[in-house]
Amino acid sequence: MRATRENGLVENAVIDELMASKVVLFLGAGFSSWSADLPTAKDLFNFTIQPFGKRESNRLRQVILLKRSWDKDNPHGQPEHFIEWVTKNLSEEEKHQVLWYVVRVLSEPFIYSEFHAGRERRHVLEIDENRKYNIKGVASAQRFLGKFSQRLGGIITTNYDMLVEYALGTKGFNYGVPKEVLSGRGPYPVSQWLHPVTLTGQLPLAKIHGSVSWDGQNHYSEGRRGLTGKALIVAPAASKDIPDSLKPAWSLAKQILRNSSRIAIFGFGFNRYDRAVWDLLRSTSESMNSVLLISTTSRRAEAQEIWEDAVITEAPPPPVGDLIIDVWVQAKAQ
Repeated sequence: MRATRENGLVENAVIDELMASKVVLFLGAGFSSWSADLPTAKDLFNFTIQPFGKRESNRLRQVILLKRSWDKDNPHGQPEHFIEWVTKNLSEEEKHQVLWYVVRVLSEPFIYSEFHAGRERRHVLEIDENRKYNIKGVASAQRFLGKFSQRLGGIITTNYDMLVEYALGTKGFNYGVPKEVLSGRGPYPVSQWLHPVTLTGQLPLAKIHGSVSWDGQNHYSEGRRGLTGKALIVAPAASKDIPDSLKPAWSLAKQILRNSSRIAIFGFGFNRYDRAVWDLLRSTSESMNSVLLISTTSRRAEAQEIWEDAVITEAPPPPVGDLIIDVWVQAKAQ
């Protein structure tokens, strides 16, 4: 009996050490900007998307008029403050138009059209669809995630886009529920009822601000909600309210953080108004002893506020920062 107990203690110690050596990857808007040229908040309202049809053209025109009107009264205002003003002061229809625009912009590179059943139809890439390999951003994301290989214990992101899903494929991740069956379109071009899309990967992905592929009830196999504007997202406003429907993602994020002593952060701006994110990172900060910041701008001061006792390393994004990143990833947990 004693030998069994001691063996169990040894096994538990080994498991704890292995979990502590796992790396948490935290991805902000800068990651999607680097990999796929998706806009960060400051560039959201450049209005570079190509509208499809009369309905989208009218929606886009209304958003442009709203933004121009607001800009006249707020010449130095930030996009986050415009969105907050919209969500707090305008009608539900106007709020929906602006949020439609936000998710539409972030879906732009992943939309394609084809002529079918007598008319041109649009689709947003399904997670495992082969067309994704023609998009530069997906390949860049795959190469970056590949650096972490077996050391990756989980991914947390504030991004709505599906870059991580496209890069990993359904065999590479789950949203906290292994073998979850997704709603929506099945493996292209076979219909959902024949071959439902199932997340069989073991790597947990916590999308704490929602996704263009989610709504209040379901997770989908593609990002069609990026076309309709009915995606479950936390609006990129100066003050953010987290809906109850996203609480499982936040719980998953905390679990991922709790199971590691190392975190790599790519492209997160540490904005002061993102208090909920700061609180999330602080909630398990004592367990972190090594932090890697990947950014074009130094965020050391902000990171040191959260991880007071951790060793902080900074690196520019790849390819310039490849050597620093690779050395940090391969280092043993302290």
